[in-house]
Amino acid sequence: MADADLDVVIRQLARQLHTGLMTRAKERRDRLNGLAAKAKGKETGDRFKMMAKATMEQATAAAKRLQMSADNVADSYARAMRAAASTPVAAKAEQKKAEKKAPKEKPAKKAKAKKAK
Repeated sequence: MADADLDVVIRQLARQLHTGLMTRAKERRDRLNGLAAKAKGKETGDRFKMMAKATMEQATAAAKRLQMSADNVADSYARAMRAAASTPVAAKAEQKKAEKKAPKEKPAKKAKAKKAK
């Protein structure tokens, strides 16, 4: 996860939140529809049905806004990272970093070889 791009992580978290939000909204809708079925009066049943429908509409709208915001943030982050990576300073830093990671060949020491025998 340490090497993962944050824009991917942002999208993944938004997907999890979207799923959780819609699951809870469906549970509430089902509960309200159940209350509508048990209602003794027609007006009460209709009111519960309208509440169930409004719940799903509001949850769907909130989920869309959440997803859109997460996509915007992820895109913005990815764009900023590409811009930062393309600057000359960043390119020099990456080159220095790569040079440090390159293994340097050390001359074999005869003293260590004699001690090992």
